[in-house]
Amino acid sequence: MKIKTEKMMNKKILVAGMIACLGFTAMAQETVEEPKGKAIIQVFGNFHTGFGENNDDRGFELDRSYLGYQYSLGKGLQVKAVMDIGKSKSVDDYHRIAYIKNAQVTWKTGNLTLDGGLISTTQFKTQEKFWGYRYMMKSFQDEYKFGNSADLGISASYKFAPWVSADAIIVNGEGYKKVQVKDGLQYGLGATFTPVKGLTMRLYGSMNEATAEGAENAYNWAVFAGYQYKWFSLGAEYNIFQNSKNKKGTNQYGWSAYGSATLSKVVNVFARYDNLSSENDWNIANDESAAILGAQIKLGKYVKVAPNVRMNIPSAEGVDNSYSAYVSCYFGF
Repeated sequence: MKIKTEKMMNKKILVAGMIACLGFTAMAQETVEEPKGKAIIQVFGNFHTGFGENNDDRGFELDRSYLGYQYSLGKGLQVKAVMDIGKSKSVDDYHRIAYIKNAQVTWKTGNLTLDGGLISTTQFKTQEKFWGYRYMMKSFQDEYKFGNSADLGISASYKFAPWVSADAIIVNGEGYKKVQVKDGLQYGLGATFTPVKGLTMRLYGSMNEATAEGAENAYNWAVFAGYQYKWFSLGAEYNIFQNSKNKKGTNQYGWSAYGSATLSKVVNVFARYDNLSSENDWNIANDESAAILGAQIKLGKYVKVAPNVRMNIPSAEGVDNSYSAYVSCYFGF
């Protein structure tokens, strides 16, 4: 009997040990974050044609391509590298130039997020995301060169509460298409508020240091508010770019209003109106109002097609309005 009892005890101990090992293994699998990555591929293209005097401006266009990879290392660490292949004014329009858009490390811990390297800037990221149709038209500040979408530097953001967060950024201030050739830096501060569900408000200000003797620092100010409901969204922003040419008085002002509505699972309609002006009309040759109206059709998970019409209204006297039609296309994941 004693021998039988000992055997039964040994079996119980063995089973208990196996259960404990399985439990520890399960806990380890739950607490250890496995490294994982994903490819980044985004392609913007269109077919367009002008009307009237602009009738010769027509054809197919590959506007921009983003190719990259994002990899999560675990413990809140993530690395991302993205190439930007697009047009450049410095070469013939038939050629494309490749730039490194992002080469950054991100660390998230609790409510704190840190980014370093060639990072995406915070100046108009919120507006661009809310606008939602970057493959057709850039957000206002990007479209009219009030700032850069990526730059070399560091940024930090912290979520103080579910309804308020703040961010700070220090970058070279020359964008991702230029190397740092001067000693000045750009400093930016922003705050984002979501006081009620669907409502987003943001304040942003930055200073870009002047480096040449006699030049003025450039300042950028932005206010944004947007509301999203189940089937529609409405947003508006106002922007000021002081000393945009690093000269006193070369100030630019602009506002943009945009909205969209969901008609079905595959069809959205959208509209946007921009207005750009300059102090004392110093930039009258480029000041304008612009409008876009169209519909987006989702052809599966990764492809979007958007027929749209556009109108540009120059502020300069004697310059005619221009009209054009586009079929914009997006592929990406």
